[in-house]
Amino acid sequence: MIHPSRFTSPWWARNPHVQTILAKYLHPVRIDYRRERLELPDGDFVDLAWALPRQDDRRPLVVLFHGLEGCVESHYARGMMAALQQRGWQAVLMHFRGCSGEPNRYLRAYHSGAIEDPHYVLERLRQRYPERPMAAIGYSLGGNMLVNYLAAQPRNPLCAAAVISAPLLLSACAERINRGFSRLYQHYLLGRMKHNWQQRLSRHPRHQWQGNLAAIRSLREFDDVVTAPLHGFDDAEDYYRRCSGLYKLAAIGTPTLVIHAADDPFMNEAVIPDASHLPPAVTYELSRSGGHVGFIHGRPWRPRYWLEQRVPDWLAEHWPPYQEQA
Repeated sequence: MIHPSRFTSPWWARNPHVQTILAKYLHPVRIDYRRERLELPDGDFVDLAWALPRQDDRRPLVVLFHGLEGCVESHYARGMMAALQQRGWQAVLMHFRGCSGEPNRYLRAYHSGAIEDPHYVLERLRQRYPERPMAAIGYSLGGNMLVNYLAAQPRNPLCAAAVISAPLLLSACAERINRGFSRLYQHYLLGRMKHNWQQRLSRHPRHQWQGNLAAIRSLREFDDVVTAPLHGFDDAEDYYRRCSGLYKLAAIGTPTLVIHAADDPFMNEAVIPDASHLPPAVTYELSRSGGHVGFIHGRPWRPRYWLEQRVPDWLAEHWPPYQEQA
């Protein structure tokens, strides 16, 4: 069922754009981390960022999946990793291909339904730590990807999962972010996506891409001429239809918390599922406000980040008790 969230915006941050933008600029948390490169079966690689100090191998392990064009330096990743470490858990972020600061070897990148790399990483971590409780948190695009993974892999190594501000209906979200003030977010993301695509093309001069980057003015257009054909989809609409997590929530058997704000400027009400279609394993919490990966409360001179309390509390409910005490 859909549960009303306990989160409420403070008087000074009720606007969704304030929540979305200030969450990035008011969060000064820094973390130390070490990098690890994992070679993938297809010959490419992904980079992991392990938060420091390293926790005892008996403590819970939480894997984070960032959003579109995110990385370990994204404010939400830094904040959550610090919060997890404070609880004595081990946080590690998996960079999607091309997001760790170094171009990947192949043109293939990542998208909202690309679960192969996360699946490989999670299986490797399970082999490395067979007795360690493991959970995952996915933000925005990474959240939609996590829904795809949980639905496709019912026998996965996760005790629990959390999905934050996920664009669960991709077509509707592509339409929403191309309207009004939200086009500023689109402009920022599109600029980074174009830059990274140019970087990848420069490493593969034999690839005869016939598109015109300068003519691309929206995320949908980029997905239509780059993301979709690069990853085997007919077009953007085919990609959106096959990878939207909204259609796959019913197949999830892993305890999963989904958090969404009704005023998220990246999406509209179409992403909110029908409560009757949610399985018992999914707890869907809907707040009236919070923006996109915002959820700031407290005083303006000392803001607090509700997600960094709510998500760890949820995960703590699902660790095997004997492991949590180890």
